[in-house]
Amino acid sequence: MVSVTSSSTGVRSNRLPTPRRATSAISLPGPPLASGHLYRRQVFRSQRPLSRSTRPPGGPDRRRGRQLSVQAVLLEAPRDVRVATVEDPVPAAGELLLEVAAVGICGSDLHYYLEGAIGNQAAGPGFVPGHEFACRVIDPRGAEFGLSPGTLVAVDPAHPCGRCEWCRSGHPNLCPSVVFKGVPPHAGAMAERIAAPVECLFPLPEGFDAVDGLMLEPLGVAVHAVALARPRLLESCAVLGLGPIGLLLLQVARCHGAAPVFGIDPVAERREAARELGAEEVFADLAGLREATAGRGADLVLEATDSPDGFALAAEAARIGGRIVLVGIPEGNRYGLDASLARRKGLSVRFSRRMGHVYPQAIDLVRRRLVDVRRIVTHR
Repeated sequence: MVSVTSSSTGVRSNRLPTPRRATSAISLPGPPLASGHLYRRQVFRSQRPLSRSTRPPGGPDRRRGRQLSVQAVLLEAPRDVRVATVEDPVPAAGELLLEVAAVGICGSDLHYYLEGAIGNQAAGPGFVPGHEFACRVIDPRGAEFGLSPGTLVAVDPAHPCGRCEWCRSGHPNLCPSVVFKGVPPHAGAMAERIAAPVECLFPLPEGFDAVDGLMLEPLGVAVHAVALARPRLLESCAVLGLGPIGLLLLQVARCHGAAPVFGIDPVAERREAARELGAEEVFADLAGLREATAGRGADLVLEATDSPDGFALAAEAARIGGRIVLVGIPEGNRYGLDASLARRKGLSVRFSRRMGHVYPQAIDLVRRRLVDVRRIVTHR
């Protein structure tokens, strides 16, 4: 695991920094980074985003009269990440200026790093990633909204339009006009400062730190996915893939009364984390699940892998007439599936897309200690 901060300089990259602006290259050492490799969240601490500039650090942008005083992480190309000085963000109407306290590295961030895109959402040169983050309010206007300067807030990166058919029908997570920070083309929070809409800010209760706050975003993904699944009391549930999202799905499914909850992942470290977080049994592959269920399979399967085989494995893990919720994003943006197996089992399948307005629920789950988010974080 690695964590990168704005002070990380002088490390290698696959190309030299351009002399036109102040940049530092970042390399991510160790094994290939994909959401399937390690289970814990990586965290950027104390950054400040926004549009890239070619002006020298700290100098004025005479085209706009703005100062270049913010350090940000830029994804220039697949596997090419740099630190650069960029323009200070200027809040739009209804937004407040925030100082970024902590940012998580999501599996989707790794897709942008490794592949440069997720489907048709391509990260162009100078893209600032980061959609899991917590901030401190530094805008004096925050007091008008009960958010005095210094208030620690979690930030929902999604700002749906509120007017379209899907928003009006209660599905803001499907809004085609959503402005989502950290998803191209919208700059994210791997920077020192960022501006965000007031309605996307959630003050954190006493006892929460910035890392607790950033983890509310992936927890919200799990809350939404499990709500789609509608677990029934004491029905069996198998979680495929025990990365951060999988470990959160496991805990939220238990809160809904699913039992037993099984965890499946080839990585021993992840299986141990799942056992500590409440999995009744954990397995390296589906053979263990088949044995535990006498060949029947699980009533509910929550798929949270990054594998193109994830859908097929979920179909294999589910019982006849069972249910599947697909939460993971497959590498290469494609699934492989033996259609006859899913059809003959009569499986019900749902795809989970981000989340709705679930931050208050996520905060309450952590506050009541029903979900442990700190166990999933390392390298602060």
